[in-house]
Amino acid sequence: MSLVLHNTLSGRQEPLAPLVPGKVGLYVCGVTVYDRCHVGHARSLVFFDTVVRYLRFAGYDVKFVRNITDIDDKIIKRAAEETIPSEELASRYIGTFRADVAALGCLQPDVEPRATGHIPEMLDLIARLEKRGIAYASAGDVYCSVARIAGYGKLSKRKLDELIAGARVEVGERKREGLDFALWKAAKPGEPFWGSPWGPGRPGWHLECSAMSTKYLGQPFDLHGGGEDLIFPHHENEIAQSEGATGMPFVKHWIHHAFVRINEEKMSKSLGNFLTIEEILKRVPPEALRLFLVSTHYRSPVDFSDQSLLDAQRACARLHETLARVEERLGGNVAAPRGGERAPEAAALPASVRPFHEQFVAAMDDDLNSARALGVVFDEVREINRLLDAGADAPAIAEHHANFGRLGGVLGVLRHPAASYLEAEKGRHLAGAGIEPAEIERLIAERAAARKAKDFKRGDAIRDELLARGVVLKDGAGGTTWSVVQS
Repeated sequence: MSLVLHNTLSGRQEPLAPLVPGKVGLYVCGVTVYDRCHVGHARSLVFFDTVVRYLRFAGYDVKFVRNITDIDDKIIKRAAEETIPSEELASRYIGTFRADVAALGCLQPDVEPRATGHIPEMLDLIARLEKRGIAYASAGDVYCSVARIAGYGKLSKRKLDELIAGARVEVGERKREGLDFALWKAAKPGEPFWGSPWGPGRPGWHLECSAMSTKYLGQPFDLHGGGEDLIFPHHENEIAQSEGATGMPFVKHWIHHAFVRINEEKMSKSLGNFLTIEEILKRVPPEALRLFLVSTHYRSPVDFSDQSLLDAQRACARLHETLARVEERLGGNVAAPRGGERAPEAAALPASVRPFHEQFVAAMDDDLNSARALGVVFDEVREINRLLDAGADAPAIAEHHANFGRLGGVLGVLRHPAASYLEAEKGRHLAGAGIEPAEIERLIAERAAARKAKDFKRGDAIRDELLARGVVLKDGAGGTTWSVVQS
């Protein structure tokens, strides 16, 4: 079975059939850098990172392009509120964005173009649209005439007549029809601007992605993605201006992920109901956040809650606890693959791990069903634990370790040796509980003294006090040891 993906353009699941066999050009709409990224952005980042990892795992040569919007109304407004230049604000949030991407363990795109670095390409696109009678200038602005675009609405499945009937010209706009959209905006006092044949100004938001995607991937290219909120008008307008300028198809396959919801509403900055990636990663490790996000199919909404995040944290800890047992059995901290590597052919794999590999591939080939693929990873965890409990020899364990690492690497949930991951989790938990290892050891010693003096009531009270703070004691022949449990 080959990879089959839902295509927003056709509304059907279709095999991914690259224009050049074995090579995939992927463009993803990136962030507008005017604030910290929230967990809705995390879903997009993690999903498309998983797409790239799996495509490379499946043997494709991927060229991954993700843009940065560094000039926009929101950036200008926020910069004015802070009385700093727009480029200073954009630079600040480019830095925080890249920190968030790194924290999530996402692979770097092959190209990360910035809008302000591609003004000439945008001007050229406008000129071609104007030459074909699709763009028109109006008092320093330039608009795309939607009525001149054949098939407008085909991505979002909207009818042009209905769109035109519902569209209005807003105050301050100079367009002829309500549905027309800005390609170039005339300069306003105090705003950044660039020169153009139509006067000083700045590009419209939709324009940048058409110019940058086709510069780096050509036209048409294979795969374009983003959140479902971008289908209309952003991606619809990208199609309009790109195909209007060339008369050629723009993109072969469109892929969109659903929202993150909180209290059954889309999580977004405009609604004010968001948590930043930075805030969440103070509470859980990045691998746990990734596990939470990939445990839902990309076309289904993710319902965010404290409990669901805690469940993901516990599940991620179970993965690493098994990996720690493997590392101990194999005699050291054996690093798991980081993901993004090409997988071996199934026939070349040991028979013991081949079923897990094949089931994982079948899940991901079925419209990137990461939720089902994650289930396969946990199936292999159970098999590994069974083998460890049965005292299986090291080569059998090593075969599963390598496969387990490859599959977990595609999902990005096994980035660190287990011992270091679990130690960091222990520290995170103790910090949240407000207790340090030295205090735990002191209480264990006090409990031992109480038990020696037959003060079992005090000994039990110490045990219960530690348990209430998430610290579990275990008495054995060698003394008392302790571990933490997620509350």
